[in-house]
Amino acid sequence: MKATRGNVRWSVVAMLFFATTINYIDRQVLGLLKPTLEKEFEWTETGYSHIVMAFSGAYALGLLVFGWYIDKIGSKLGYIISIIVWSIAAMTHALVRTSLGFGAARAALGLGESGNFPAAIKAIAEWFPKRERALATGVFNSGANIGAVLAPPIVYALQRNFGWRSAFVWTGALGFLWLLWWWSKYEVPQKQRKLTSQELEYINSDPDNKDLPEKAKWLPLLGIRQTWAFIIGKFMTDPIWWFFLFWLPSWLSTRFNVDLKANLGLPIIIIYTATSLGSIGGGWLSSYLIRRGMPVFRARKMVMLVFAICVMPIFLVRFADSMWEAVALVSLAAAAHQAWSANIYTTVSDVFPKSAVSSVTGIGGMAGAVGGILFPLLVGNILEHYRLLGMINSGYNILFLLSSVAYVIAWTIMHYLMQTRQQAA
Repeated sequence: MKATRGNVRWSVVAMLFFATTINYIDRQVLGLLKPTLEKEFEWTETGYSHIVMAFSGAYALGLLVFGWYIDKIGSKLGYIISIIVWSIAAMTHALVRTSLGFGAARAALGLGESGNFPAAIKAIAEWFPKRERALATGVFNSGANIGAVLAPPIVYALQRNFGWRSAFVWTGALGFLWLLWWWSKYEVPQKQRKLTSQELEYINSDPDNKDLPEKAKWLPLLGIRQTWAFIIGKFMTDPIWWFFLFWLPSWLSTRFNVDLKANLGLPIIIIYTATSLGSIGGGWLSSYLIRRGMPVFRARKMVMLVFAICVMPIFLVRFADSMWEAVALVSLAAAAHQAWSANIYTTVSDVFPKSAVSSVTGIGGMAGAVGGILFPLLVGNILEHYRLLGMINSGYNILFLLSSVAYVIAWTIMHYLMQTRQQAA
């Protein structure tokens, strides 16, 4: 069956792409403003890590709850609730006057933003057959990178012209514009009037896996090895992405004395442009291998191993003599992470029935967020220790070394847990 029998499903990807773009613009604002805010509020590295942990903790809890809840109420209403909460929370940052207030605002933002990926992955499972899911996921997931590319010029321009508080207000307001689009245009395939019968048949060409639980109940799902493979994969690799997201601007400023406001964050823009290519390319590669006849699960694992290896050279940043050499190495690692991400998300819809996809995504996402709580604590302590010694770059070198091996270790554990998976489709 050829995929040329309608393209309504790709309009859904466009909506998911823009939601994820806004999600990451809102998430990135604090990291970009860190050099300014840490002076105004006298934050230490440890204090900043606690604010990051407030976001991570709420994000972890929200993923678990939203994942389950979206399987109950559907992706349309779930997304609506999520984006209303996170947009209001993003704008609330402009009102706070204390570090405690920033922690509370970050927690609210994390709670709201946690609904994005469970809802999006569920929508992809509803709208795409397995052979296209990684590509579709890679396209919408690239919105995370586009958001990170757009954030520096937007945030620094707003800060320069209207003050740092305006950056939180105007970026937070973007979510309400997207909400009007989603509310008026999105429906599941069975209710979408513009969908042809041929495209609907193509979308539903893969049967659900009846060997695994169809109902979204946590305990039965936690008894399955494939769930734990996803949990461990997310736990070990998501924190690396969060490290990039929240500490890269500060690292560039510290290591190379880069004034990101002066050049509107050009190094960050380059890094996250590369990650967009990684996200789409990683999704395309596994879909290409499947079209060439490789079994679905084998294609996912092979592609994930390739990109796990691509992260490893990042430890070489300690030897970089120029900022652009370092930017090239970080760009490769960040692009590889997003290629990995496009495929690890898709393994959930490869294995589990559509009715459980959001729940498993939420469980694994929560594990990644828990890692995002613990790793910033480690990051903050390491950087604070080496800052007091006057050797903060040595602290960053240790963190990049840990980042370089995390994916290969995660892939090895996942491979072991997935060995019992018998899937030739």
